[in-house]
Amino acid sequence: MRPVDIQQIGDELAFKWDDGGETFVRLEDLRRHCPCAGCKGEVDVMGNLYKNPDRPYTPQAFQLQRLAFVGGYAVQPFWADGHNTGLFSFEYLRNLGAA
Repeated sequence: MRPVDIQQIGDELAFKWDDGGETFVRLEDLRRHCPCAGCKGEVDVMGNLYKNPDRPYTPQAFQLQRLAFVGGYAVQPFWADGHNTGLFSFEYLRNLGAA
C-alpha cells in the first residue's frame, strides 16, 4: 500500500492509494496524532513512559509547510511551528483517516 497522490485540500490531506482507495485526514488530526517520541512518548524496558510535557498548540502547529517521503514507507510533515520529527507510515495514515 503506497500513495500515488497526496494533495492538501483546505485543512485536509487527501491520499489516493495504489489500490484505488482514498483517505482524508484533517491537518489538526494529523498533528495531534504525531507518533514521534516527543509527542507520543517512549516506553523503557520497565514500562515507564517518557515524553515531553504537554504544550498548547499554536495556530502554526496545524499549518503544513511541506511533506517529505521517507524511504518507501512513510511521510514526514514539516509544520509552521518548526515541528518535523514525526514519521507517519502509510499504514498509520490510512488507519488515521479511517478512524
